[in-house]
Amino acid sequence: MDKTFIIFKPDCMEKRLVGTVLQRFEAAGFDVIGCKMMRLTSALLREHYAHVADKPFYPEIENFMSSRPVIAVALRGENIVQKVRDLLGPTDSRKAAKGTIRGDFGTEMMKNVVHASDSVENGKIEIARFFKADEIFA
Repeated sequence: MDKTFIIFKPDCMEKRLVGTVLQRFEAAGFDVIGCKMMRLTSALLREHYAHVADKPFYPEIENFMSSRPVIAVALRGENIVQKVRDLLGPTDSRKAAKGTIRGDFGTEMMKNVVHASDSVENGKIEIARFFKADEIFA
């Protein structure tokens, strides 16, 4: 069983979609193995988005992601990374098909409802970044 990491982004929180989106993950057979609400700090965001932190658009990402508390979730399931990414649709919500989470609820590239790990390896790294070992119940 693989694990992946999800952030319910500020737009998801603002639209009160957490339960709806979480229900889709649970309906797909995934187990919630960690869940907490948190405010993302500048330091944590710089670490998480290190691959784009030097880009001119990064301040916009940091401002958005720190604009309100978010919910961090760790999920477990068979082939979960690919299955979650299929449920979500493409990162740019404008290109996501209806029926996908981003196609149904997202509005643009950044306001796309959730962040999800893009590989099993990154899932492990991201879970460790956002959760203490005793906060994961797997």
